[in-house]
Amino acid sequence: MRELLRSAVAAGACALLAGALAPATAFADPTVTIEGYSTDVRAEAVSALVAERGLGTASAEALLRTQEAATSALDAALAQLGDSAAGGYLDESGAPVVNVVNESAATSVEGVTTRLVTRTTAELESARDELEALPQVSHTAIAVDPVTNQVVVTVGEAVIGAAGTAGLLAAAERMGDTVRIEHVAGGFEPAIYGGEAITGGGSRCSAGFNVNSGGQDYIVDAGHCTAAVSQWNVGPSVDASFPGDDYGLIRNDTGSAPGAVSLYDGSVQEIASASDAHVGQSICKSGSTTGLTCGTVEATNVTVNYPQGAVHELVQTSASAGSGDSGGALFAGSVGLGITSGMGEDSSFFQPLTEALGAYGVRLN
Repeated sequence: MRELLRSAVAAGACALLAGALAPATAFADPTVTIEGYSTDVRAEAVSALVAERGLGTASAEALLRTQEAATSALDAALAQLGDSAAGGYLDESGAPVVNVVNESAATSVEGVTTRLVTRTTAELESARDELEALPQVSHTAIAVDPVTNQVVVTVGEAVIGAAGTAGLLAAAERMGDTVRIEHVAGGFEPAIYGGEAITGGGSRCSAGFNVNSGGQDYIVDAGHCTAAVSQWNVGPSVDASFPGDDYGLIRNDTGSAPGAVSLYDGSVQEIASASDAHVGQSICKSGSTTGLTCGTVEATNVTVNYPQGAVHELVQTSASAGSGDSGGALFAGSVGLGITSGMGEDSSFFQPLTEALGAYGVRLN
């Protein structure tokens, strides 16, 4: 049992009743390689792009090849434009697009497509802040959508009849087309799974990323996991930030902590760096319940109102997640992006990895 535990952690995952999972479905030619992508991650990411966007295999592979350069160009343009930009995203083809609020800004940057929009970042954030200042309503989420240049309020059906719902919806409607209201089935819950025992508790999570500081190895994980369980099979929880944020730290006492993420089929994805996610980015997630799943970033800087409290600045994706996936890794090829926080009916939510690394002063292994 000790050797099984070490093996799972070495692959970047808690060996907590992981279970057998089928390999990723491969639509792509297995002889084709994409720098930074393991074979299984490339195959699953291509499959998701084909299914979600209707791309051909060759187009999906081309998108993955250029995605890291596209996100770098997007970051550079947003930094250059400052307040003249109103967010940015990767379009369906993977090309970087930056929203601008004046014509002069539209012609001042290279390497990205600029799009003139009517609402500034300040205006969108003001509307968002006004909605977040209202009494918290569980099973709702608030985000800024750069594609439509709107604030989006997502309401799960679990919220029907809850106190404060009518006030939230009325305030959103008063803001006109600055705010869009969307209704989804179910609600939003942290992706922790109760009832299957681990050392020191009755909950199961997934490990995120192996990191180190001062010669000691740690695992950055979901804060709602480390807040709930003091001792894991791999070592003790040493910190938790939840709600508000959703990151935590586990001391890794196994003696094995390479910089890789388990894909739950016997293979791993090497992780070489960390970055922030962008809307439209093709991503994958690894977790001990659903294994390797891929999709697209739907929103960033999302506030999710879980029953336990609000968590801010999350990344929302279309990759599927299930109970027990909490803490699992979100990544794009060899770039780490986030830590699994929770799930809704058709979306999953992730704590940004860069924030957690900065909070703890740790480095990826």
